[in-house]
Amino acid sequence: MHLRADSVSLTHFLPPPPPPHRFHFLAPKSCTLRKTSLRCSLSKPLPAEVSRTIMELSSVGTLSTITQDHWPLGVGVRFAVDLEGTPVLCLNQSSSVDSKSSLHVQLEQCGLRRTQCTILGDLGKPDDRMDLKRLHSVWKERFGEDVDEDLIYFIAVKRVLQKEDIMEDGAWVLSSDYRRASPDPLRDFAEKIVNEINAEKMEDVLRFSNIFVDMDFQVSEAKMIWVDRLGFDMRLCFPQKGVFEVRIPFPGEVTDEKGVKSTFNCMSQLAWEREKHYDFPDFEKIKQLKPIAQGVL
Repeated sequence: MHLRADSVSLTHFLPPPPPPHRFHFLAPKSCTLRKTSLRCSLSKPLPAEVSRTIMELSSVGTLSTITQDHWPLGVGVRFAVDLEGTPVLCLNQSSSVDSKSSLHVQLEQCGLRRTQCTILGDLGKPDDRMDLKRLHSVWKERFGEDVDEDLIYFIAVKRVLQKEDIMEDGAWVLSSDYRRASPDPLRDFAEKIVNEINAEKMEDVLRFSNIFVDMDFQVSEAKMIWVDRLGFDMRLCFPQKGVFEVRIPFPGEVTDEKGVKSTFNCMSQLAWEREKHYDFPDFEKIKQLKPIAQGVL
């Protein structure tokens, strides 16, 4: 959605477009969603969780090592991860590898964003037979194939750099936080939900930007980028203003596909009522109850 030159030949010589502007929407803890521009750190997963999600959903990355003549070398590799997010690789014996390595992994989201993480750690082989068998099982479960156990390596994670997109600042994650984090529970069907909403509920997506986001200009195009247990990200385009991203949190955490769809429908209904001015103003619950004599209907 970035503005581009009309001539295809020129785009190869243009610098990469700047990342979209970001602003944030905060839903209060009550069930009533309000239009605001406040930012809340708990409205989105932490970088450690995002990194674990990227590694779970991906199986191809770039392994970088230092060659014997001290040149950095990056090669494409397949990988799997164990329960703590440790990358497991199958490398040819003739590969010249250095213990200090990095594994860079990107996850494309809706064709609009490449969220990514880079694992820094020591590349090595399992110390004992039990670890070797375990890592071999991790590989076989991920790819459905047996490999020569002599070719199995793993990366002992030291720290992780997580970035929301290309050309954006990243956040460093401690190895302990990375291992303790859990991948997002919606990861296996997040892309499916995003594609369905963008294809079938574009009117609702546009309404969200007008009702839930505090802004003073009209949106010409809106698209959902990704969804997770705490909310979803949207890409907004404004004539003469540029491209923006916005984070819209759910009223509460969701953990399955049914919960996502139910929550989205609830938010869509609320946005429609706000747009049509059908919603009720804030009110207090009625506290006085009139007793009824027993036996009287």
